[in-house]
Amino acid sequence: MNEIIFFGRNQNPILIKNESNIITKPIQFKFENENENENENENENENENEKQIKQIATGFFSTIFLFKNGKAIEYLRESDSNQNPVKIQIEENIQKVTVGVHNEAILTKEGNVFAKGKDINPNNPNEFINISSLIKDKNDRIIQDVVSGAYSIYLLTSNQNVYGIGSNEYCQLGFDYETLNETEKPILMMKNVSKIFSGNTSEHVILLNSNQELFGCGYNRYGQLGLGESRREETKIQKLTKIQNISKGKIIDIQCGSIHSIILIENENQNPKRKLYSCGYYQNNGLGKKYRENTYEFTEIKLSLFENDDNILDFSVGNAHTLILTSKSKLIVFGYNEYGQLGTGDTKDQLIPIQIELPKLRFNENISNYHLSCGYDNSFLYYSLSSFSNLEEDLIKLFRRKEFCNISFKTKNGEIISAHKLILKYRLNQNQNQIEKLQEIISNKSIKESNEIFEMIYSNNSKINQKLYFEIKEIINLNEKIEETMKRIYLNENENENEKDFIIERKEKQYKFPKLILIMRSELYRGMFLSVTEDKSNKVTDYSELSNNSFQIFEYWIYSNQIKDGIEITQEIIEEIKIGIDYFQLNQTNPNLFDLLIKKFNNQN
Repeated sequence: MNEIIFFGRNQNPILIKNESNIITKPIQFKFENENENENENENENENENEKQIKQIATGFFSTIFLFKNGKAIEYLRESDSNQNPVKIQIEENIQKVTVGVHNEAILTKEGNVFAKGKDINPNNPNEFINISSLIKDKNDRIIQDVVSGAYSIYLLTSNQNVYGIGSNEYCQLGFDYETLNETEKPILMMKNVSKIFSGNTSEHVILLNSNQELFGCGYNRYGQLGLGESRREETKIQKLTKIQNISKGKIIDIQCGSIHSIILIENENQNPKRKLYSCGYYQNNGLGKKYRENTYEFTEIKLSLFENDDNILDFSVGNAHTLILTSKSKLIVFGYNEYGQLGTGDTKDQLIPIQIELPKLRFNENISNYHLSCGYDNSFLYYSLSSFSNLEEDLIKLFRRKEFCNISFKTKNGEIISAHKLILKYRLNQNQNQIEKLQEIISNKSIKESNEIFEMIYSNNSKINQKLYFEIKEIINLNEKIEETMKRIYLNENENENEKDFIIERKEKQYKFPKLILIMRSELYRGMFLSVTEDKSNKVTDYSELSNNSFQIFEYWIYSNQIKDGIEITQEIIEEIKIGIDYFQLNQTNPNLFDLLIKKFNNQN
């Protein structure tokens, strides 16, 4: 089920064969997975999806293909290697790959980050080393995300702290260059961070905290940090500085080029719901604006090609070119095009966004499973099915955070691993002895195997480790999805109230919710409970302004991702829900709550 579309500079003729150096129109090519011909998995009946592409990361010197089986292959520019392709020799299961100009980083399922590059390991720049193990605070060594800048790497820990390593020439690590010009060990940059944003040619970084506030540092000569006119003369922003005047809405993603940045913001009250805003230098037209002028604050990119019900699914930024994929299967492009990286059929730069023609997509009906990846001078559009639902991914991330774990297990080496008792209770079979049986299994396993066992229980994914899954499958519910587990917690009238530890009050009546579930479903509560400054006591939130029916819809949706039966949908409920979605900052995976309510309302009438 692989499908890859490519255009731009063909720096890997061994990969994209029988094509010219510059490919100006999108072409499809078949990637021959180097792992397919080898018996790397003891199970001969390995699911075919395990051989499929999960992610493509591309930069100036290299392109890395990550497969669903946790293996990766690297292609270097032809002039840079006589050994193309190169299998990346990491024993752990790879979750994500990221590429800068002179660095590469790999995040594994175990929460380790392996990296290489002359700014990371100058004595042996081609050797991967475990940089997460170099973090001074041992409690921060489990990594949740990793992002490469041009010459720096940023790590987000499970405790939501950000560390930087590598070059600090433009203060992109948040310190004065005179004090720290580079570091070979990760240094703490900021706490209470939910996302990191940089780019494969960027010498600046932007961080999003749990309260949806943005902070940036690094190279800013052209205003690429969006700090405003007053900071335009400052080439280097030495300390993480708050970015003001951001358009209202939920920040979905930020992509950084070398001298500009683009932000994607979602607002339920506007049409389309998602809009792009850019700042920085107009050179090569990377801002997507009609006029050739610098923009020192984030201002909107006008996408006149949009239809009323169209929306942005994905976007990617290279050095100075941008690709946008919409829900109507449109590929919109603008920016630098010297090597044909816009796919327009020529090499002329494009000032404003235009749509290009794509080859017929094999899986067009599943357009949301297509992804974009822009390198310095090339572009990829590829098909990749998600391994987990968003809820499962959130649950596994929260499993790493000790403050939300309330039951402990001891491994065979005496190490302690903690988990969420409430979730285990509903993911295991109903027999009360299942937690004891799980403890017996864990007592004979290493800490690595124990982590894999809990991840399989939370996600119900046997492919994490089939051998271990065989040992635990008798005690877990094999058929239940995360949403069904959440719904069972909600519907169980005999649930222990002590395990529901956050109070929501409505019209003098109190409702208890597990913090864990609220964190998974709402950005409002994620920011509240994960903040290092917020009071984490069991304080009361008042929702008296919501009607009973609207509150029941919210309550049921938070647990089940479904609309509660037996409630007539009215125009008043729809208006309340619309306001509530913004207030809750509700995480809406597909299907979308508001859209389903509209559909149900129309069917009623």
